Amino acid sequence: MEILNLTTNLSLKRTLESGNEVQLQAVREIIAQVRSNGDEAVRTYTEKWDGVKLSSNRVTEAEMAQAVNAMDAQIMQDLKEAATNITKYHEQQKRQGFTLPLEDGSWLAQKVQPLQAVGLYVPGGSAAYPSSVLMNVIPALVAGVERIVIATPCGEDGKLPDAVLVAASILGISEIYKMGGAQAIAALAYGTETISPVDKITGPGNIFVALAKKEVFGEVAIDMIAGPSEIAIMADDSAFADEIAADLLSQAEHDALACAILVTTSERLAKEVAAEIEQQLQQLPRQSIARQSIENYGRIYIAKSMSEAVTAINQLAPEHLEIVTKNAEAVSEQIKNAGAIFIGRYSSEPVGDYFAGTNHVLPTNSTARFASGLNVDDFLKKTSVVYYSEKTWQENAPKIARLARLEGLEGHARAVESRGWDKDGK
Repeated sequence: MEILNLTTNLSLKRTLESGNEVQLQAVREIIAQVRSNGDEAVRTYTEKWDGVKLSSNRVTEAEMAQAVNAMDAQIMQDLKEAATNITKYHEQQKRQGFTLPLEDGSWLAQKVQPLQAVGLYVPGGSAAYPSSVLMNVIPALVAGVERIVIATPCGEDGKLPDAVLVAASILGISEIYKMGGAQAIAALAYGTETISPVDKITGPGNIFVALAKKEVFGEVAIDMIAGPSEIAIMADDSAFADEIAADLLSQAEHDALACAILVTTSERLAKEVAAEIEQQLQQLPRQSIARQSIENYGRIYIAKSMSEAVTAINQLAPEHLEIVTKNAEAVSEQIKNAGAIFIGRYSSEPVGDYFAGTNHVLPTNSTARFASGLNVDDFLKKTSVVYYSEKTWQENAPKIARLARLEGLEGHARAVESRGWDKDGK
């Protein structure tokens, strides 16, 4: 792993999200086919890309029951406990509307309501992600969403991982479809003969999922365009090299495009971590993926001071940030840009991925400068409400009309002034 002196030209940005023209055209064609041919198109693409021909994409009650019965009892308990932790955390995010009383009985209000239907995309392929089920579904449940749909690709045997089905079962979600890629996003956005469309789509996926979400945005809402995972670690000479190396590799094993960066004030730690990375890579089951990530996007930077390190991290705006330093809590107060912050030796990033309760669907590619992780607000909408009494209208109508005419909108002014006489003849 390359060791460099810290510079001001740091970036986490990778080009996956934009895609190339061939990929974009393929996604647009898939979306068009699903809009035109519905279920038939979804099944055709499922056979083409996932290698399985399905008579129906919907998961049956029998499949759900079989998965639950097959699940190890301890894993079942672990998933339930994780779900409880995630629910407790997200319940703190609940938002209430408000009413602002005015004079003469007039009032203004904000009405907060859940979305009616959301589609949650859970990645599949080489791994099973029950944690993604928990992280996407629970905020929607806490928000009060009535209809929650899961879409996830199946294997060549036509089955979904037991763990994914069990996680959905724990949360009471039964509308699950075996479909992935751009065809799944199109089916959720526009609907088919058997799938009703949703209002919002959340969840990460590959380049085709990301491009499809971009294409359907506007027809439905989306959470974010999730890129490859990334981690930045701030550490000083109090950190242990083997632990830091393990944490960097925990993200590198996700994807060849994943990014793992260490910013440290200790030259000794930098050298020891580089050596540990190589040693641990040789024993990692996903060595090939992790090695590509480390070679292409892994870096160790030596900072002259903790202040310089903080400046660099705020510039990077990483998805995940670990702070393993003396006075780590105080250091964390200086961080302005990060998707999630993990403080201290025992708050390794996977703690948040699976169990602590915070959400692991987070902004990538430095978008933590302006974006937040998935939360209850993502499944709510706010409606403004106005009630003016006659007296309040009388006092303010001339002001409103003048402002309307200032903008050249005579119709607006007349709409207010049209109430200027007694139409009941009283």
